[in-house]
Amino acid sequence: MEEILKVENLRKTFKLSRKQQKLERTNTNVKTAVDNLSFTAYRGEIFGLLGPNGAGKTTTLRMLATLIKPDSGNAYIEGASIVSDESKVRGKIGFLTSELKLEEFFTPNYLFDFFSELYGVEKSVRENRKRELFGKFGIDKFAEVKLGNLSTGMKQKVSLVISIVHDPDFIIFDEPTNGLDVLTAKVVTDFLAELRSAGKTIILSTHIFSLVERLCDRVGVIIDGRLVALDTVQNLTAEKNLEEKFFDLYKETVGEEV
Repeated sequence: MEEILKVENLRKTFKLSRKQQKLERTNTNVKTAVDNLSFTAYRGEIFGLLGPNGAGKTTTLRMLATLIKPDSGNAYIEGASIVSDESKVRGKIGFLTSELKLEEFFTPNYLFDFFSELYGVEKSVRENRKRELFGKFGIDKFAEVKLGNLSTGMKQKVSLVISIVHDPDFIIFDEPTNGLDVLTAKVVTDFLAELRSAGKTIILSTHIFSLVERLCDRVGVIIDGRLVALDTVQNLTAEKNLEEKFFDLYKETVGEEV
């Protein structure tokens, strides 16, 4: 298998305000969000990061996307370092997060063209790709409607399409079905499977067990910033379903029942 991503001992801490210390029920003013995380991902696989809210999933993905720098450690995407080759990494990846806020005054048509130009996508390629993706997700009917007038599901579809305007081989999706209705969520998950079939490598963060079981080839379970399990979904669920396995791991790691 061809290695596309290599993560080596990523670590990230954040300073906590007094209010955050109270919410975290801690006396320390530093929180370790990601604690020496290491894993690899291969071409044509969907690698899942599974964990509860606050486990460090989004922080990990933001480091991989070069939005924030790690305190220590490194990661390499097709050989490019997230620490020293940020521009090269950004040209290789697509990144979709629920934190992405597109300007609601603009239309899907305008945004697709704008981001295509940022990535240097040729006009002829851009138009063909727009036609294909807009048709697949039903955006074509709303291409000239301002984002502010679209449903939550349609906005998510537009965000997804814009994140891959340049047809990247490495794609990071942070909670891609979060807040979507069941029909829209199915369209998105079916598309992720299509991307894998096309040889794309996908890093998928989620807290939804069924999504991991349906889509992921391998999964890393992350709790309190630490990777507590890493294996194929088939192996992890050999004796118990993924939900039961996760809560066993949670109890072993945190020392308490949920």
